Amino acid sequence: MEMIGGEANKGATAMEAFEKLEKVGEGTYGKVYRAREKATGKIVALKKTRLHEDEEGVPPTTLREVSILRMLSRDPHIVKLMDVKQGQNKEGKTVLYLVFEYMDTDLKKFIRTFRQSGEHIPSPIVKSLMFQLCKGVAFFHGHGILHRDLKPHNLLMDRETMMLKIADLGLARAFTVPLKKYTHEILTLWYRAPEVLLGATHYSTAVDIWSVGCIFAELVTKQAIFPGDSELQQLLHIFRLLGTPNEDVWPGVSKLKDWHEYPQWSPQSLAKAVPNLDEMGLDLLLQMLQYDPAKRISAKAAMEHRYFDGLNKDSL
Repeated sequence: MEMIGGEANKGATAMEAFEKLEKVGEGTYGKVYRAREKATGKIVALKKTRLHEDEEGVPPTTLREVSILRMLSRDPHIVKLMDVKQGQNKEGKTVLYLVFEYMDTDLKKFIRTFRQSGEHIPSPIVKSLMFQLCKGVAFFHGHGILHRDLKPHNLLMDRETMMLKIADLGLARAFTVPLKKYTHEILTLWYRAPEVLLGATHYSTAVDIWSVGCIFAELVTKQAIFPGDSELQQLLHIFRLLGTPNEDVWPGVSKLKDWHEYPQWSPQSLAKAVPNLDEMGLDLLLQMLQYDPAKRISAKAAMEHRYFDGLNKDSL
């Protein structure tokens, strides 16, 4: 375990070093606990992840992923990976405990509180959260890393400071196939880019930008913009609003593995679908929801978009 900055070797196992307070979630890759570090009293999030069943010890790919995660978590908009500890489960299989900073809420819960109160999320807050999201995404994209599963649930927040941090980064490759589908929400398709839904095998940083666009619309309306409950329904939601894509708007679309002949819809007005978003916001959203991944705005370019003019970027 020396490869993980030597930290995993500091004596105590996860069970000795931490007191589990409660289970706070069932993530795609394992259970998540709120825990107290016994030595310091600090509250942390412990993410327990199983490794491939047939592995002896911790595979080098996982160690590599963890060191990437550790490097990325230097960015203020990425949840900080503080430590990694090895443990055994009841069957004697190796489990890793990833120790993250604890954040008190996430964007999904934050949006829900506004939906329940019937209030809109104030536009300066939407703008600040969006800028922080673009900044975090630009950082890991700059290191050649894709997230692939950005959604409100894994954007953690501090209610006091309104700081947003991206979680669950890079876990997709490091850990086993997702565990069984606990609830419908775990493997939500709502934020999934059309090229992924259509079976593209090679995809780019643009898949994350599509998700960011979906999250942007949801911050404004408090409702998912494309709430599909199957891959087909998900595509149809997208096509109904943005128009059915074709070779003119998206060269190569009809060659994708899961492309079929779909009903022909014309594009609808984004301004109608996302009322209460100003002209600049709609312009940015449209650039994020381009069909052709090559035409989608990058996170870095999004940070320079005029929608963010007037925002105190240095404080974020």
